[in-house]
Amino acid sequence: MDLSSNSIPLSLFLAFVLALLMQWKRPNAAAQKQKLPPSPWKLPFIGNLHHLVGSLPHHALRKLAQKHGPLMHLQLGELSAIVVSSPRMAEEVMKTHDLAFADRAVSQATRIVVYGASDIAFAPYGDYWRQMHKICTQELLSARTVQSFSPIRQAEASRLVSSIQALAGGKEPINIAEKLYMYSSSMIRRSAFGKVSRDDQNAFVLIIKDGVAAKGMEIADLFPSYKFLHFFSVVKIKLEKWMQKQDKVLSNILRQHIRDFATKKSSTGGEFGQEDLIDVLLRVRESGGLQCQMTDDNIKAVIVTVADLGGPADQVKFGLML
Repeated sequence: MDLSSNSIPLSLFLAFVLALLMQWKRPNAAAQKQKLPPSPWKLPFIGNLHHLVGSLPHHALRKLAQKHGPLMHLQLGELSAIVVSSPRMAEEVMKTHDLAFADRAVSQATRIVVYGASDIAFAPYGDYWRQMHKICTQELLSARTVQSFSPIRQAEASRLVSSIQALAGGKEPINIAEKLYMYSSSMIRRSAFGKVSRDDQNAFVLIIKDGVAAKGMEIADLFPSYKFLHFFSVVKIKLEKWMQKQDKVLSNILRQHIRDFATKKSSTGGEFGQEDLIDVLLRVRESGGLQCQMTDDNIKAVIVTVADLGGPADQVKFGLML
């Protein structure tokens, strides 16, 4: 039987409309039982998404919070979100009741970029998350480790001052925000990678910049039960190709560190001396006693998270995450 060229798109459209109607009519017993914070008025199926259209998201959220309070519930398609907009409520959510809010929605892009969401930020709460959180606070960000990076901070601070001095006599204004971003970005990546080739570092920095813009949420992320939406994602195709480039560079960096780690271990009898963040993760993995296995992909996921923390806003998010 012959099908016209328009029949398949029309069938998909009708199937989608039918799914919308079924979702609209289906009672949500779980939502009815929950005692949720105040919320703006909702539309069927899309929930509160229409409140975020037409302005920057943080501007729209500020206006909604002024009307509905510092603790607000938003229904974003099938996702239930809590918006916190005061210091006191932030402390309640992120400190007092942090376990209740430990899990978060993970976009398709995040799952691709950070190896199945196995980083510290998006891993689901459980044994693996607790293990990585412990490693991060007791090893990666311990006082000893942070102090060991003091020469890197001093060198990058000196470069920052020199670059500003070189531009001080010119007529063009100096973009201090950009300079501070470059300072923090370079410092973090030197601390993470250590003495890897400049080509690998530069390649990874360029890859990170290319992928940042694509790591948002898509319509498919807001309606996870409609699996067919993911098949029409152009972003997914682009990210998977981008991910191949990222993984190639990260694999080269990790292989170099594993070789150096083995050399240090055999030549120094276990005294590793100066370590970067990848060295710390390899040492912890080699020491044994981990409750959950730490794979190469897990290490690469942590590297991506740390290397992406160049800007001040990202550093604030990382601090809140811990």
